[in-house]
Amino acid sequence: MVTREQSRVGQSPARTITGRIPIAGLRPRTPDDAFDTKAFVGEVVPFEATVFREGHDVIDAAIVVTEPTGAVRRQRMTAGIPGTDLWSTEWLFEAEGTYTWQVEAWTDDWATWLHTAEIKIPAGQDIDNVLASGRLLLERASKRDSSNALLADAARALGNAALSPQARLKVATDSRLNAAIFARPLASLITQSAKKHVRVERSRAAVGNWYEFFPRSEGAKKRDDGSWQSGTFRTAAKRLPAIARMGFDVVYIPPVHPIGRTFRKGPNNTLDAGPNDPGSPYAIGSADGGHDAVHPELGTLADFEWFVGAAKNVGLELALDLALQCSPDHPWVTEHPEWFTALPDGTIAYAENPPKKYQDIYPLNFDNDYEGLSREILRIVRFWIDRGVTIFRVDNPHTKPVHFWEWLLEDIRSDHPEVVFLAEAFTKPAMMQALAQVGFQQSYTYFTWRNEKWELEEYLHEISKVTSPWFRPNFFVNTHDILTPYLQYGGVPAYKIRAAIAATASPTWGVYSGYELIENVARPGSEENIDNEKYEFKPRDWAGEEAAGASIAPYLTQLNRIRGAHPALRQLRNLTVHSSDDDAILVYSKYLDGRHIRSGRSDAIIVVVNTDPHSARDTTVHLDLRAIGLEPGSRFTVRDLITQQSWTWTDDDYVRLDSFVEPAHILSVDYNRAP
Repeated sequence: MVTREQSRVGQSPARTITGRIPIAGLRPRTPDDAFDTKAFVGEVVPFEATVFREGHDVIDAAIVVTEPTGAVRRQRMTAGIPGTDLWSTEWLFEAEGTYTWQVEAWTDDWATWLHTAEIKIPAGQDIDNVLASGRLLLERASKRDSSNALLADAARALGNAALSPQARLKVATDSRLNAAIFARPLASLITQSAKKHVRVERSRAAVGNWYEFFPRSEGAKKRDDGSWQSGTFRTAAKRLPAIARMGFDVVYIPPVHPIGRTFRKGPNNTLDAGPNDPGSPYAIGSADGGHDAVHPELGTLADFEWFVGAAKNVGLELALDLALQCSPDHPWVTEHPEWFTALPDGTIAYAENPPKKYQDIYPLNFDNDYEGLSREILRIVRFWIDRGVTIFRVDNPHTKPVHFWEWLLEDIRSDHPEVVFLAEAFTKPAMMQALAQVGFQQSYTYFTWRNEKWELEEYLHEISKVTSPWFRPNFFVNTHDILTPYLQYGGVPAYKIRAAIAATASPTWGVYSGYELIENVARPGSEENIDNEKYEFKPRDWAGEEAAGASIAPYLTQLNRIRGAHPALRQLRNLTVHSSDDDAILVYSKYLDGRHIRSGRSDAIIVVVNTDPHSARDTTVHLDLRAIGLEPGSRFTVRDLITQQSWTWTDDDYVRLDSFVEPAHILSVDYNRAP
């Protein structure tokens, strides 16, 4: 509540922007305060504010949170480094909904008096007035809480002239008395900041282990004549238990709709598709239907719903690709030509990302019939929600208007707050951040191309400390479109390095099928797999490869088990980057205080990674122990969750990581074992 101040003597009160006690720099917040910040159920969110006042009186502050139920809770904030006027606290959100919060500041009259008394009474200055002021404060406290005899007794003692000033000061400094007053402070000049909002969504909006695969490849068989029998929803379901056993909890599948014939792409994105080539599932639409139909070779809508249920039965939530684009054969092309871009020669413009060309795909144009196209897309999204889809991976959302997404996501959220949207927006920062602010729960990230130590340090700090109030990263290590040079040339060590970082640095991570088999051969001149599954069937012998030792599926399984056992890894904002003396050894930690964990035991993970997949490195790592809840100079036990080895560590520690043996330490801090 902003107070009214007298602007000039003799003039009427005037409203001011600044409260009686200035409160500034509220965080978390979004740029320009245009949108609510985000959190998820189970997330611990740091809150900060700059709070100060004129003079030397002692002040205090608290965060005041109004829950979706209307219940109001307060929590004391803690003053930071002296001189910064920075106050902070952490809040654990335990239920979905929109929360309102503000910072409340006040002058602590008792702490102010006690500070003065502890200076003046020993110096013999103004003793009578000081003690009288203290007595009045205690009488005020006693009147407010008449059941507490400690307050009344202390008030009488401060007014007892038979006692020496030193004896009366001793009464005032009694720890029990001060604890009672701290619990219910003697406050004046109470000032409240502006109100802010936090939208808290379900945990899956930010926490998950994603696995992508193409249903048509699972169970696909090549006939003697060269034609293919496509896999179906029924055959693809046989792969689901193995995915779940690896510890994944979200299974993501590309579009399942009919695929166009016109300009259908052949293997490796060639223009000469043969009669047996299945085409890209992103070239959506044919005589069999559009975005509200399934490809006949996969099955029926009933089969799709069965597939959703089969995934749920093994603990997997389905994420469906929402690709808002059409093949030339899509029904919309003839029914609504205004939804596309017409060229001067009368043809429709196909998709391009120079030098890439996608002749089999027509982009949508929102500027000719925005209302009609938007309503149709809303219908499509609701159509799939009605069939059990609760997560959408949105293809290329940055090629559609941002205000469209703001409208669509809010409309869906009003009826289906459980639905999660992931933005596949590998694009410029402003667009990526805007999509997150207007409602996308998650986004693909630049992590895919951050491979050097210094790049990773900067990016991990950014996603955990700078953009975390609105941007939730999904650290996919690869996709069906992306095979980075790091993976192409780094061998098994590179695949383990990227998986270890993704699984420990972000609360959500993912892999595209084939990652576990180290499929690292690229189409010449590109950053995508040769014989790309987007253009052809690709059945794999999962069990045979693993039995032959050619699969890192056991390593991925181990990473997911570690994530499940350590709540610190399921947080976003608790990451701290530490340092090492080697330009390839990345060091970071994640820490969660025991007061936020049901067991009451703190959890900390220290990750040390050799980012060079071609070498063995040894160096000294330097830890800020305060970041993991320990005092500088402490000695503690760490256990490597990959190898099960244990060591005694302190602030500075020697490590050696051979990428050809184990490229990463994932260390659990043992708070119960002193060396």
